[in-house]
Amino acid sequence: MTFRAVVVAVLVLLMLIPLAMVQELIRERESRKQEAVDGVSATWGGSQTLTGPYITVPFKATVRVDLENGRSEMREVMQYAHFLPERLDVSSVLDPGKRHRGIYDVVVYKGKFSMQADFPALQGLLPATAASLQWNEASLCLGISDLRSIKKQVSAKMGGRELAFEPGLPSNDLAASGLSTAFPLDSAQLASPIALKIGLDLNGSGSFRVVPTGRSTSVDVSSTWPDPSFQGAFLPDSSQVNDQGFTAHWTVLHLNRPYPQEFTGSRNTELEASAFGPDLILPVDEYQKSTRATKYGLMLVVMVFLVFFFVEVLQKLRIHPIQYLLVGFALCIFYTLLIALSEHIGFTAAYLASALAVIGLVVFYARSVFGQLRATQLLGLIMLLVFGFMFTVINQEDYALLIGSIGLFIVLAVVMALSRKIDWEHAGE
Repeated sequence: MTFRAVVVAVLVLLMLIPLAMVQELIRERESRKQEAVDGVSATWGGSQTLTGPYITVPFKATVRVDLENGRSEMREVMQYAHFLPERLDVSSVLDPGKRHRGIYDVVVYKGKFSMQADFPALQGLLPATAASLQWNEASLCLGISDLRSIKKQVSAKMGGRELAFEPGLPSNDLAASGLSTAFPLDSAQLASPIALKIGLDLNGSGSFRVVPTGRSTSVDVSSTWPDPSFQGAFLPDSSQVNDQGFTAHWTVLHLNRPYPQEFTGSRNTELEASAFGPDLILPVDEYQKSTRATKYGLMLVVMVFLVFFFVEVLQKLRIHPIQYLLVGFALCIFYTLLIALSEHIGFTAAYLASALAVIGLVVFYARSVFGQLRATQLLGLIMLLVFGFMFTVINQEDYALLIGSIGLFIVLAVVMALSRKIDWEHAGE
């Protein structure tokens, strides 16, 4: 009997191999899905991040440059000073939709953005470099993460003037890509505040982010997409989410971020880390739930094998290891069925169909192995309970660990209670 118990234990461990292969299959299908998302993003537009607007002014500085053989020399190089707005108001409307690539759905949107930026009088700012600032070569800049999705000419309106943006930024100190336009400033303009408005239409997919460049930044986002996920450095001050869509409002002060309103050099990393906004998500991620299901694969195999082993002991049967393996492979097939079906009919329907198919197959096979109806019915009941328990835990977020731990404790207690009177020395003789 001890030898037979060891054989069953070894067979359980062998089942870890196909379970690991199932997990690899899930990762491969996730990779396929990400390829579909990347393919749609490449043609429609990727995740969008807006930085600015801001004013960039070049100046010449003398710096020490290291040369070969430990030598160095002083050189004159071009650097840039950056001025952020005193107040930034962003209003955006995201019109969502779905694009299909193979069997996968990708969430995309058409965005309409209205930006109002108020700059303070720039005269006297950055006193250490003010004398060398070349104001006649200043640029008005707007960082946009994916320029391919811009749908019409972007212009900034300032009083009666309209400034058309061109692609490219004078430096990547604040953003890696974006638009800019010549913005020369004379002494009169430097002494007065600057107010401008920008309208922007662009496509995107997945997510939208805003970098809070204003001393006071106010952002409003609305959409008809019913499943947003608010991400980034700041959560909205207020939001409303229902079946008709969502609205959200953020207010961020300069005290909440790690960079000042005017500076020289690069602050790219700090600005990127302070971005915030909504993700438009698909509420059901079949691969994430399938991955969670495989984590309970060993428990499923152990429970079914225990039933077979107890029937073998108590009914004095001889169940061959090949029969254990066939049942174990049937349980592993459940996961491949689950993955394949969930890509087409959703996770819940796929789980129900896969579970019933596998339970029916194992019970049908066990009826011939056991040779009696009662033990077969017990096996079917236990499999229904295990699959129901797994489904409950998979769909829990906050209480998954608690429910799982309590469930496993109850299972162990039941097994110990049922087996406490078995005479293991003479069982099976």
